[in-house]
Amino acid sequence: MTDQHPVTPEELHKAYFAQLVLMLSSSALQQMGKLLDPQSKKTHVNLEAAQATIDLLDMIEAKTKGNLDKDEERMLRDTLMSLKMNFVETMESGAGEAGPSDQPPQAPAAEEEKPDSGDSKEPKFHKKY
Repeated sequence: MTDQHPVTPEELHKAYFAQLVLMLSSSALQQMGKLLDPQSKKTHVNLEAAQATIDLLDMIEAKTKGNLDKDEERMLRDTLMSLKMNFVETMESGAGEAGPSDQPPQAPAAEEEKPDSGDSKEPKFHKKY
């Protein structure tokens, strides 16, 4: 016989929390076109959905403040930092303007300088990272 200790509710909750963060992180990366859609085998960029997913993780961080252990805090903080950096990179590459593709977004070729017309549009998203 093997000596297996029963899984405590605390251990189970820790595993579920990690699974939730990783699931939302994967969704955000897929929404940014960084991961292939498993059904279509193509990338799709939907920055609004990615923004909402990142905001959801921000809310989870705020609501769980003081209730996570150091490993959980670090995982959530590092995940958010990585997602926000990827979001900015995707926005700056102009990938949000493109439709579905077979490959992840690539860095654009040398961009032409556009004269500043003074018309600054409000950002489409409610906050910038």
